[in-house]
Amino acid sequence: MAITACGITTRAVHWDMTVDEFKEWMRRFDTDADGRISRDELRRAIRSLGGRFSGWKSRNWIRQADSDGDGYIDDGEIDNLVEYARKSLGLKIVAY
Repeated sequence: MAITACGITTRAVHWDMTVDEFKEWMRRFDTDADGRISRDELRRAIRSLGGRFSGWKSRNWIRQADSDGDGYIDDGEIDNLVEYARKSLGLKIVAY
């Protein structure tokens, strides 16, 4: 299975990415290596694709994916982030 961008508002998403590749890509933005994705790390990740991603949007994404309410996305919550990214960015899973 792979993720494809359909309605994303970025300049540079022209590839398919598996869910595991998406998770690994997000982990690369864990700049403080604490095993969690912060609001700022999430914003840098989305902006690296060339997209516009405000502080408000990153807070909203964290709130949607953060099931324990600590303000971070950890390994147990990254599937929530994947699901929210699929809905918010128009990403859909396609079979290879």
